Amino acid sequence: MSAAARANSSSWFIRDHAESEFPTAARVYCFPHAGGNPRLFLSWQSDLADTAEIAALCLPGRGRRYREPAPTDVAELADAVAREITATADRPFILLGHSFGAVLAFEVARRIGHMPDFRHLVASGCAGPALLPTQRVVEAARLEGREFTEAVGFFGGLPPEVVADETLQELLLAHLRADFRLVAGYTYRPAAPLTVPVTLINGLEDPHVGEAALEPWERECLRPPARHWREGGHFYFDGRSRTVTDTLRSLLSGAPGDGHPVDGHVVLI
Repeated sequence: MSAAARANSSSWFIRDHAESEFPTAARVYCFPHAGGNPRLFLSWQSDLADTAEIAALCLPGRGRRYREPAPTDVAELADAVAREITATADRPFILLGHSFGAVLAFEVARRIGHMPDFRHLVASGCAGPALLPTQRVVEAARLEGREFTEAVGFFGGLPPEVVADETLQELLLAHLRADFRLVAGYTYRPAAPLTVPVTLINGLEDPHVGEAALEPWERECLRPPARHWREGGHFYFDGRSRTVTDTLRSLLSGAPGDGHPVDGHVVLI
């Protein structure tokens, strides 16, 4: 089976188009935040048209993979995703992750840095990996029920109806709790800096990730990472996908980004 055929039959990455729709476009592998729905990224496909194909990570234990055991170790998960990308990448590609997804994308990038088609890492809403997990995340991961809901409310993004209804919380926040525990168990290990270019995108009003939290990224990159600030909080791209997809377009075309904030607003690690 060819890499292209394996890519389109992969259980790890979902797409929202036919196999033949983007035969020559670059690929953007997208990694969701804790508790995030990978289908969020599929809605960005129309912004990119035929410039890039969006492939969104679907973790074991989620969505169509609900029967599989959920991951419990970030390093083992990164190993598995790296193997999948190595086996299926058939064109130039970018890794993009938001919050926890950025940590996972970073760990995968360390493992596939040798691949000639790996062109860029985009880390959104994420402090330098050396600072993670934060104490707030570790403490939240120990909580249950209403206490957990209130603790993760700091990061934003929880719909008001979920915050107000404990039954909905039990139904909808199980994956979020599992992901917080996954992140809380993350162990950063120093390694050689990434040789691929790195771009950081963050919300100006993000209470979780500020300028100082981005400084350690400098040590993870052979070249200083580009920084882009957007109006809004941790989920600055909520309802404003172009705050990310315009940057992706620029990276894929080889044009330099402007680095200036544009419209954006709200949310999780």
